[in-house]
Amino acid sequence: MRSYILLLSLAVMVWAICGAIMGVGLAVTTEAVTLTVHAIGAPVFAALAAVAYQRYDGAFAPLAVAAGFVAVALVLDVALVSLVIIGDFSMFESVWGVWVPMALIFAAAWAAGAWARPVYWA
Repeated sequence: MRSYILLLSLAVMVWAICGAIMGVGLAVTTEAVTLTVHAIGAPVFAALAAVAYQRYDGAFAPLAVAAGFVAVALVLDVALVSLVIIGDFSMFESVWGVWVPMALIFAAAWAAGAWARPVYWA
């Protein structure tokens, strides 16, 4: 059960950091700069979280962690950002704003998790 809670906590943390990047970025700079910083920051924080998670004894496989990070981010984007904050699903039309960062989060979390996962030789 602790593996699920830790995975969920880290996934929400990565999503919140991405939300902070978008919120602050849009307030202080242009949309293009904000999306670029988001596309760079999202996989960096996902990789750091995946490495931290893989250090936990009982961690799930890196592929499952990467899928979990993206699934949590998409659910929170739909439930909170789209429905509550924006009021529609227009954000999902942006390839650079949603889909590229999601793909980069998945790839970075998977790669970093695979790198950090301990290998046990029989």
